[in-house]
Amino acid sequence: MENKKRVAFYNLGCKVNDFDTESMGALFQNAGYRIVDFDSTADVYVVNTCTVTHLGDRKSRQILRRARRKNPDAVIVAAGCYAQVAPKEVAAVDEVDIILGTTHRSKIVDEVETFLKRHQREIYVENVWDSKTFEELPIAEQRHHTRAFIKVQDGCNQFCSYCIIPYARGQVRSRPIASVCQEVEKLVADGYQEFVFSGIHIASYGKEFDGSVNLLTLLQFVAKIPGVKRIRLGSVEPLLMTEEFVKKLSEIPQICPQFHLSLQSGCDATLKRMNRKYTTTQFIQSVQFIRQYFTHPALTTDIIVGFPGETEDEFEQTLAFVQMINFYKIHVFKYSRRKGTPAYDFPDQVDASIQHERSQKLITLSTAQEEAFLRENDQRVQPVLFEQIHENGIMTGHTPNYIPVEMKADPDSLGKIKEIMLHYHKDSTNMFGAEIIQ
Repeated sequence: MENKKRVAFYNLGCKVNDFDTESMGALFQNAGYRIVDFDSTADVYVVNTCTVTHLGDRKSRQILRRARRKNPDAVIVAAGCYAQVAPKEVAAVDEVDIILGTTHRSKIVDEVETFLKRHQREIYVENVWDSKTFEELPIAEQRHHTRAFIKVQDGCNQFCSYCIIPYARGQVRSRPIASVCQEVEKLVADGYQEFVFSGIHIASYGKEFDGSVNLLTLLQFVAKIPGVKRIRLGSVEPLLMTEEFVKKLSEIPQICPQFHLSLQSGCDATLKRMNRKYTTTQFIQSVQFIRQYFTHPALTTDIIVGFPGETEDEFEQTLAFVQMINFYKIHVFKYSRRKGTPAYDFPDQVDASIQHERSQKLITLSTAQEEAFLRENDQRVQPVLFEQIHENGIMTGHTPNYIPVEMKADPDSLGKIKEIMLHYHKDSTNMFGAEIIQ
């Protein structure tokens, strides 16, 4: 019987955290560990923490304590952003044995092995600003079989007044193009066709180099790799989407017309307090360029409601702006006060009840805009990459502009791209498909 040590992971937070968790898993596998479900009994539990909101901090502490209850003799590791920015708070959780920041993940197995010998708590949190280069982690075993997430960048130099992430992730560090292409080539050989490029602030890709490469350069290299059928971008800053950039992007045939432009507010006064670097006028220009060079693009965004000082008039400006843009989806967040950020000390903090009311209004508007976008795509023929098959024989996948599609299909369709006629059904966020016979 196999007698490998067992390791379990719990990931909180963003897609970048998810990538880091998968990569740490690969490190343990390479060292002979067996990955098991977090609710199973394991010898090591790794919680990759999140600190974007105070709820993320609390959830991280809860999960760490839950791990100890699973196995009182296990090694408990707190890794990631919360561990980086608040190591003393994490250390107050008695269940934690090892505290690992965001610049020490490549050594996680060594630290666990050291603890097993000494049984002495260790805190491996370095000054994140001392990290100048991208931390190369092993290629992770992707959990999906059609779409792969590729981390190409870490860190952020933007310092939005509400955001703790620059303090957790440090300055911009970009992954070398050769390393990215090597991973993509391996994943293509494993059958992957779609690649999502993500990072903490991917618009800054290449900023620390000599100016010879940028995000567009990276994408052009990746597009030349045989077998790459689709390329998606993670969240991007509006100012990245100049006419020149969008035009050249549209010349890459694999680029999917789905763009997540982070807005945060539709009011210039609020954007200025947030220390966002663009105006609503510049945001509109970016949207116009995208709609000029791409057909039926899906535009999604993030918006924070209840930011300090946000008046009723400022919120109404945001509502009006959203109505004018017509997004596909909006991720609505209530402002979360983060100690260590400038906005924490801003006057005129908005009451939670007002935040909730504004959130509900925006969610209602978002739902209506999502329905309108799906209606616009009714009766369109789109290539759908089928990603999952369910027990009832229903297969699900996505169009290039990321509309979810479900239909009865042959099991052989899994992992393939097929031309599908889309049909809108009221009150459904999925489109229903019918295959077009070539």
